[in-house]
Amino acid sequence: MEILTISVFNTVGNSFCVEADDGQKVYELIKKALQENRKVKTSFQNVEMLTSAFLNTAIGRLYKDFTEEEIKSSLSVDNLANEDAALLKRVVSTAKLYYKDPEEMEKSITEILGE
Repeated sequence: MEILTISVFNTVGNSFCVEADDGQKVYELIKKALQENRKVKTSFQNVEMLTSAFLNTAIGRLYKDFTEEEIKSSLSVDNLANEDAALLKRVVSTAKLYYKDPEEMEKSITEILGE
């Protein structure tokens, strides 16, 4: 099976991946490919700046729509700097916790913030 490569740089249009709206563009491409049971390689080549807001939308949100096994077996990342890989790992860990029980997570956040 041919692997679909998604260039984050080309999708966003520049090397600064900081906005959730830009993450949404990447998310839509990955989601469509996974729904078609395709393997996806997400390339971060030429990306200079990456934020958790971008990654939460682009990758973290996938855990709402797909199982961890589906994502692990079908999605890979390439050309990710070490510090960005650590950020992605935190985003994925948080997403898995959140989407396991969103209502409970929202309740906990509200309690912590005292609202």
